[in-house]
This record gives sequence, C-alpha cells and structure tokens, in this order.
Amino acid sequence: MPEDIRDKQQLTHKDILGLNFVRAPGQYVYRRYYRTGLRSHIMAVLSPEAVEQEKKGVIIDGLKWFPLAKPLKMLRIFRTKFNGLKEVEEELKRVKIIGKYLAPDHLARSDEFVVDYRGNSQDEVLLCGLQEYVEGEILNPWGPLNKKHLISLWRRMVSDKTGASNLKAEQWLNVVRKGSEHFIGKVKRIIFEENHVPDLAGVGNLLITRSGNIKLVDINNISGVFFDKAIHLDDRGYPVCDKSIEALLLFEKGLLNKSISDENHLYKTFLDPDRIMAVKAAERKFFTSMDTSVSPSELS
Repeated sequence: MPEDIRDKQQLTHKDILGLNFVRAPGQYVYRRYYRTGLRSHIMAVLSPEAVEQEKKGVIIDGLKWFPLAKPLKMLRIFRTKFNGLKEVEEELKRVKIIGKYLAPDHLARSDEFVVDYRGNSQDEVLLCGLQEYVEGEILNPWGPLNKKHLISLWRRMVSDKTGASNLKAEQWLNVVRKGSEHFIGKVKRIIFEENHVPDLAGVGNLLITRSGNIKLVDINNISGVFFDKAIHLDDRGYPVCDKSIEALLLFEKGLLNKSISDENHLYKTFLDPDRIMAVKAAERKFFTSMDTSVSPSELS
C-alpha cells in the first residue's frame, strides 16, 4: 500500500508526477526546496531548460558558470489531513486575513487550491498552494538585527553576477527601516483588528530582499490572538502566538532601534516575566517532541 504523501518525510519529482491531479510527464521539474516546513511539503517548480543549464553550465565573460535553476513558483502541499471542506475553508479564511493586510508588499502571494487526493482507500481533500518565489536572505528574529549584520546580508545578495543593485548600502538600510516600520505596523493591525498573527518565530519564515523589502513566505501557521493568561498552543504543541509577538518586539527594537514602553498593551500582556517562563517550558516540550534539543530562540 503506497504511503500517504502527507506522511512522507520528503518528496521527489517522481512523487509529484504520481499525484492524480498532476499531469505526467508534465512540462516542469519538481525539486524539494531546502527551506521546508513542518506543516507543508515545499517543492520548487523549475523549467527543464534551467535545470539543463544548471547541469551543463553557461559561459559568462569567458568563464563557465553553473547557475542554480531558479524556481518559477513554489508548490506547497499541506500535510494537514482535513476532515472535509469546512475545515479547509476555515484554514483559507486565516490565509485571506493575512493577505488582506500584508499583500503585496510584505507577502509572497499564493494561489491556494483544493483537490481530491486519491489516498489509500478513498478520495480526500488536499490543500495546496502555488506561491511566488521570493529571492532574499533570511531575517531571523533570534539573531543579530544590527546595522553590521544587515549590511552583511546586503553584500551577500549583491555579490553574485545577477545581484547588481542600484542602491548603495546606506540607501538600502534606509529602505529596510522604512519597510520594517510599515511591516510591523501592518502586523499590529492584524493582531488588534483581526485577533490573528502569522508565524514570525520560525527561522526562514521572513526574507529580506535585494530591494530592501521584508516578505513573509510561510503562511502555513496563522494563530489566533487571545489577551488572556492561557498559553495557546498550535496543533503541534508550539506556542506560536507568544513567540511571534516576542519576535515582533525583537524586530521593532532591532530594526527600528526603538525602546518599548512598559505600558505597551501588547507586549505588557505577552511578555510578562511569569508568562515568558511558561512559554519557554512549552517551547522546550515542543522541541523535545521534535527530537531537537534546543530551539533557535534559545540560541540567541
């Protein structure tokens, strides 16, 4: 009996072509993306021509280069096993909330679609997304966010043959700061107006681009926000709401160099010392269950 695609550790091109809703042999190459998540399989959708050039190389300025094939799109296959369309619709409502506030400037746009997945015994609903590919460097809330680090990200992005930028380092930094303020403001509006927050805590969920923009690329874990004393966990047991708000504070302090008032209602509620200790305990329990000894935030 074939293994359910949602339960597999990783997928291959052959796995994708084996899906009942994908044409075979197809006109694209599917490759597992190195930034993969707990809640979705993420596959790069590549053109065969780009893959061939990657293998054979191309001559640039008399030198032979082997450019990595850039994705045309990103295919996301949710691992969640939904009990019917109603559950899928609830998931999509949360995605639309985030899109309403963050798109197009701060969100990798994604076209979600629902298909009948032919499983082991009967057809089941499967949620997928075809998402824009965003080039950029990871903006890690648990790492350094100072000027020196940001400049190192900029240099990395403009160092290759295709990475030329019209912005100088200081100009780029100014764009980053303005964009960060806009992004943080939008996230706060989602929190206060919609009582939801996207997962800002996961390393790799946010990218900073060559143009200085911040984009959320992982929309698979959108949490409700409750201003109560309970530590609300997601379906995997992770305190995503609390950790996302902590990440938001770190972005605000690091990227905007702001001091945060003790009277700030959001941070006063979620970053109470006793609450932080309870969140850390829940976080350790989560990473232990994932066979990971320490979390990225604890390394910072």
